[in-house]
Amino acid sequence: MCMLALLFPEVGEQDFTRECQVHGPQLTPSVFSPIDHQKLEREARICRLLKHPNIVRLHDSISEEGFHYLVFDLVTGGELFEDIVAREYYSEADASQCIQQILESVNHCHQSGIVHRDMKPENLLLASKLKGAAVKLADFGLAIEVQGDQQAWFGFAGTPGYLSPEVLRKDPYGKPVDMWACGVILYILLVGYPPFWDEDQHRLYQQIKAGAYDFPSPEWDTVTPEAKDLINKMLTINPAKRVTATDALKHPWICQRSTVASMMHRQETVECLRKFNARRKLKSPQLAGVHCCSLFVLVQQESSESANTTMEDEDVKARKQEIIKVTEQLIEAINNGDFEAYTKICDPGLTSFEPEALGNLVEGTDFHKFYFENALSRSKQGPVHTILLNPHVHLIGEDAACIAYIRLTQYMDASGMPRTMQSEETRIWHRRDAKWQNIHFHRSGSPTVPLNSLWSYVAGLVLL
Repeated sequence: MCMLALLFPEVGEQDFTRECQVHGPQLTPSVFSPIDHQKLEREARICRLLKHPNIVRLHDSISEEGFHYLVFDLVTGGELFEDIVAREYYSEADASQCIQQILESVNHCHQSGIVHRDMKPENLLLASKLKGAAVKLADFGLAIEVQGDQQAWFGFAGTPGYLSPEVLRKDPYGKPVDMWACGVILYILLVGYPPFWDEDQHRLYQQIKAGAYDFPSPEWDTVTPEAKDLINKMLTINPAKRVTATDALKHPWICQRSTVASMMHRQETVECLRKFNARRKLKSPQLAGVHCCSLFVLVQQESSESANTTMEDEDVKARKQEIIKVTEQLIEAINNGDFEAYTKICDPGLTSFEPEALGNLVEGTDFHKFYFENALSRSKQGPVHTILLNPHVHLIGEDAACIAYIRLTQYMDASGMPRTMQSEETRIWHRRDAKWQNIHFHRSGSPTVPLNSLWSYVAGLVLL
């Protein structure tokens, strides 16, 4: 399957007979996989729902043998942030006008049941090079469809500096993630640098989760309180209290711009923004010289290895790590003798194969409850330490996964001697209502201590 993006100049509904321009790479069948095809169809389906002057419009999606065509608006004005640094005059009022158009596009997306999930400067384009050209939101490759104000875990997707706290916490999320990113964008529009910044991604994420930003002097001294108030409303950690796009458009700094927003030229902002743009391009060299229209080629954006963007392959890594983490939590519940925590992580219909069941398939948690009540709850002989070696995770669609690993358990036996036991385990996980539950496990091997030493036995027993 090969794919091209056909890009129309902005035309009226009756002008589709004019010749269009063709942009984007031709991809060989080995590159364009069935998964890529599914993503392309998803993006096309979402784009068909969106018809707004501040969103790049998909005019048509055409499939032929060996090719797939997407027909978009041709936008020639380049990135908004690049245009700003080329202007002779740029004020707070101009920033207000820019963010208003961005909010209009986001509001239309949200009213149409779409969450963009990748709001960032690279996806804010200008319709043309004419002064006052419309801002256009582009690239819906990571966008998802939601029902109303639905909140769920849709996977880890976005760009590091623009990710919201709830995404980083792997909490259920929805439309408010776009508003957080808009808050980051507005902050940059006003001073030319982001509210959260660190070369170390882990420290960056800690800043974001804590909402650790401020308005330092002297650059923020000349920004009006109303602008800061809107940023605060957008960068609210609790998504339930974060301002919506509809309400943000009603904010005085937006709807009363002529009397509220400052008209003073912000030369320092322009200079800082120029440096910020240079850093972005340095982080993403393969995108630096690309014509803006090429950004609409879905696979170019999703297959990018840019350090500047967290693509869905990183979502796969995050989901695999999530499976390892929940497995560790379950084993910790076993080591702590916490049957309540154990049952919260296990499906009520949990099935298991283990040597202690003498070759029988065990269903439910009653078989394991015996050990929690008669051994683990009274086990005070010493600590238990477990290590998972060589965990391998296989994702099965969006809501299922399998993990296989070697488990080493260290414990003190009844005589006070340290012991180590090893088992090979496989666990099947299924996600229901945004929570992972263990639905099956298999344990190989046999107890290496006498079964009449109940504590020793249980310490090595896999109870999943």
